[in-house]
Amino acid sequence: MAPDRGSTHSPDYQSISTPPSTSNSPDDNDSHDGEDTLEEAQRRRSDARRFIASHASEGQNFTLRGILVGLGVGLVICFSNMYFGLQTGWISSMSMPSSLIGFAFFKTFAKHLDLPFTPVENVLVQSVAGSMGTMPLGCGFVGVMPALNYLLKKDEQGPIFLSLWNLILWALGLAFFGVVFAVPLRRQVIIREKLKFPSGTATALMIGVLHGKEAALDGPICRTTSREPSLRASSSAAYSDDESADVEEVNKGLTSSWKAKVKLLTISFAISGIYTLGTYFFPILRNLPVFGFALAENWLWTLNPSLAYVGQGIIMGPATTTHMLIGAIVGWGVLSPLAKNRGWAPGPVDDWETGSKGWIVWVSLAIMLADSVISLGYIALRPVAMHGREWIIDIRRLVRKGDWKGLLQIGSNKPTRGYAPISGESEDAATPLTENGPGMTGLDTPEEIKDLPEPDAPPEHLVNNSTFMVGLVLSIVFCVASIRVVFGALVPLYATIIAVFMALVLSIMGVRALGETDLNPVSGISKLAQLFFALIIPQSNKNSVLINLIAGAVSEAGALQAGDLMQDLKTGHLLGAAPNAQFWGQIIGSAVGAVVSALIYKLYTSVYQVPGDLFQVPTGYVWIFTARLVTGKGLPYMAWQWALGAAIIFIAVTAVRIVGTGKKWHPYIPGGIAVAVGMYNVPSFTLARAVGGFVNWYWKSYKRREETPIVVLASGLILGEGVVSIVNLLLASARVPHL
Repeated sequence: MAPDRGSTHSPDYQSISTPPSTSNSPDDNDSHDGEDTLEEAQRRRSDARRFIASHASEGQNFTLRGILVGLGVGLVICFSNMYFGLQTGWISSMSMPSSLIGFAFFKTFAKHLDLPFTPVENVLVQSVAGSMGTMPLGCGFVGVMPALNYLLKKDEQGPIFLSLWNLILWALGLAFFGVVFAVPLRRQVIIREKLKFPSGTATALMIGVLHGKEAALDGPICRTTSREPSLRASSSAAYSDDESADVEEVNKGLTSSWKAKVKLLTISFAISGIYTLGTYFFPILRNLPVFGFALAENWLWTLNPSLAYVGQGIIMGPATTTHMLIGAIVGWGVLSPLAKNRGWAPGPVDDWETGSKGWIVWVSLAIMLADSVISLGYIALRPVAMHGREWIIDIRRLVRKGDWKGLLQIGSNKPTRGYAPISGESEDAATPLTENGPGMTGLDTPEEIKDLPEPDAPPEHLVNNSTFMVGLVLSIVFCVASIRVVFGALVPLYATIIAVFMALVLSIMGVRALGETDLNPVSGISKLAQLFFALIIPQSNKNSVLINLIAGAVSEAGALQAGDLMQDLKTGHLLGAAPNAQFWGQIIGSAVGAVVSALIYKLYTSVYQVPGDLFQVPTGYVWIFTARLVTGKGLPYMAWQWALGAAIIFIAVTAVRIVGTGKKWHPYIPGGIAVAVGMYNVPSFTLARAVGGFVNWYWKSYKRREETPIVVLASGLILGEGVVSIVNLLLASARVPHL
């Protein structure tokens, strides 16, 4: 699967919220029962304006050293994500480890630096590292490209092998348009709507604590009243916090020294690396027959005790890993033996074409499609259902008044109210503007102040309109042209253009889902794109499967890049970083990441057998099977009946999960994506992740300890195996024998 930055997530944590006041006295909050007076609300927003203006002007928003360190960290993450992506489809942006590694690097050489390493520079480092590290997924190297290279049949115009230069051109073509399109979304989702983006907020808290700015973080981070659980897919942690707690309580678990965190990261990295090196010489370590040799040989029930997969389970959390375990039990413990014994999948169990391994993928695909359609449909239609009548009234009123500028703000919190540009020189430069003029006239309650947009960065630190317009046009033209050059007439020009613009529309849903739930559903978005193209491309077209794959890849890339930048922009907003510095940092990281990802993919596929024992590329099979499913090709006997039944069940299950958001029983309702992942990945990966989920539960729920240490531990375990896999790659290329 192409995890929604990943679709591997943890649905049982509340998002970070921070208190409304800079006071550290609990009595201040208690005296007003958690509500601000008018003066307190004004003071809080004034503090936020001064914080953003001062830190945005402190310099070092965009530095060469920050870019270089970010690229160095991103290279490590890129290798790691390619390795795990080809194995199971899982990737992570590693935002918190990136900021920690960047801080440790500059802290080590602090005596030799002319200028100190600042929080806004750390934001740049983690932005560059994250954008580079996620390119194996964004450029399709863990899913679409293996499908084109190894799984596309001759009657589907395959297999298609691209030269290195074509791979690089393809990757660069997908690398930019989503980043540019995210620029105007920032003001809507971060400034006006103040969406949570829990991972971005968690990273901001980490950076703030590392740099000794715990108290300052209270300024721009506005109160969050929602108690919805957050779904996490990256390496950041979400921390439960009461709306009326003070700042020191928010940062309670984050005050341990950076040296302790780096030491823990280093130790876990080393242990995981040593184990990974051992797996090269003793391959049996990757598949232990923990349930007996009969189950291992006949039904693939083995355990891969990879410390990295345990780390992934820790980050995913107990709820998600439990749902994946349910998928493994249903798929490999029930459906696989059933399909084999009934003769629906007569081939060897581990055969994707004739065995039950391939048969159960169709059921998992149906579950993914059902979950995606319901979840994304809810995200798209909820604003209309909630505010449609209000919008119609506002539109009529604004049309009568001739306020065409106001029409562009329909859908924001308060469409006719905003903030003047922040200069940072005087507080009056950022006073609220209302229908009655500047000042507080017309604002009667603290709630109205709370609903106003947050203060924004100074104009000189924003991406200007001309950069956005020119960049969007050039990136779209470059994407269309690169696909045309790489695939020629196999992919019609009109199909590529439609795919790009559909990707832009779907990326809006992805960004909104990420902001509200911390889950960027890029897998679901790509499946929706594939479903749409199955409707507009005739099945009689011999290139329909190929076109379907390309369209899905474009949509996935756009949604992933837009979500990446928005998560980082939330971090930067909370710390007063310049958005234009983050934008250019993401552009650089994406460009370098695209080239590096193409090189790493070519390296791995030239040394290892793909698909093979190490790199089974299950996501590639998911992509090709989805394309065949929606185009009506290749379904095995009885697969569509069971797939339809599973889809109907998970339409209902997903609807119940949506209704139950924020309820105590919500984590107990299986998530469709997680169940599907457990179903199409072999049990060995899922069991290791389940162990990690249990460790998370034991640490947080049983021991009631804060989560930061085990997240750092898990990140070290993941990076350790990802980096040392390069050593294993060199050993394999040198044909060093196994023991």
